[in-house]
Amino acid sequence: MSKINTRYNALINHESGKSYDISKPQSFCTEDHEPLIAQYDMSQPLNKGILQGRPHTMWRYREMLPLWDDQYIISLGEGFTPVMSMEKLKAKYNFKQLTLKEEGGNPTGSFKARGLGMAVSKANELGIKEFSIPTAGNAGSALSAYCAKGSLKANIFMPKATPKMFQLDCQIMGASVNVVEGNISDSAAAMRAANTDGKWWDVTTLKEPFRLEGKKTMGYEIAEQLNWKLPDVIIYPTGGGTGLIGIWKAFKELKELGWIDELPTRMVAVQTTGCDPIVQAFEAGLHSSTPYEHPAETIANGLRVPHAFGHKLILKTLYESGGCALAVSEDDMKSALSEYATEEGHFLSPEGAAVWHAAKRLKEENWIKHDDHVLLLNTGSGYKYAENLW
Repeated sequence: MSKINTRYNALINHESGKSYDISKPQSFCTEDHEPLIAQYDMSQPLNKGILQGRPHTMWRYREMLPLWDDQYIISLGEGFTPVMSMEKLKAKYNFKQLTLKEEGGNPTGSFKARGLGMAVSKANELGIKEFSIPTAGNAGSALSAYCAKGSLKANIFMPKATPKMFQLDCQIMGASVNVVEGNISDSAAAMRAANTDGKWWDVTTLKEPFRLEGKKTMGYEIAEQLNWKLPDVIIYPTGGGTGLIGIWKAFKELKELGWIDELPTRMVAVQTTGCDPIVQAFEAGLHSSTPYEHPAETIANGLRVPHAFGHKLILKTLYESGGCALAVSEDDMKSALSEYATEEGHFLSPEGAAVWHAAKRLKEENWIKHDDHVLLLNTGSGYKYAENLW
């Protein structure tokens, strides 16, 4: 008999507060083009002792995820990636506590497995059978894999500059792959043009509510792996920003559940100097960003996002947490990638390398204090980017 979960009880426009029918497929608010956020019934207590003996996947936090019936879960074992201490670099740069959460060990090699695993499972529960996505690489890989696992159909639209490894990854899973001139925004436009009749369910970042719920499990894991004491600083590579938003959402839910006592974490968004709309908006004190014109090509494909659909939520997270945003150059990413590999024996993704460089910079500027516990997110396997780095 499948397990039923009834705590998920609302979908809310984060700005207007308008509520949406959760019994039907919902994308985003078509009136103001804002994301919808899943909410849960917190009136009944939930003891973290429920985790005892559960499998170490993201589904261990089942009561705080939006699927009602377990029979619709499509899983490849995603989640519960390790938090590793960076002993040599910690000593070299005089950090008291420096750790990295390694998402490259997820199915298909990145954190995208969490979001797409959740989105496809929930869509499966709602009777959806065919999907589409614009992708810089890893999200397409993940959608293709979960659709293959669930005998569903994936339609992938990716920029021509995307490493061929990602294209192969999607094709070998049986997805329909469409290569587009330009950046991810151009890929999204091509997808919309091919989907005017709405035959495909669009799982673009934050244009459906449930990728966020999968990504937030990183926050639950961080708390559990650190014995329910959160780090002082989390540094996150920010393209679409779902993971940044999701981790913060998780922390607030954990506080409401009483699983953590305080929320000390400052969230940091990292972008590239060739495409940094969030950094520019943050530095100007704005609560929304404008599309970045002519984003430069970068070795960090996931950071070449000219305008994140959830830009207001990203900035809200930074302001609420007392965090910040900064951009790093291509040369700095390459240098950080090499340093991390030679010191810690680990091949970061370019996005992860951007995060490591940002940590050093913030430490130099004294924004990060010596006593802070700093946690970095490496969102994917560096091996998938070999074509960019050769």
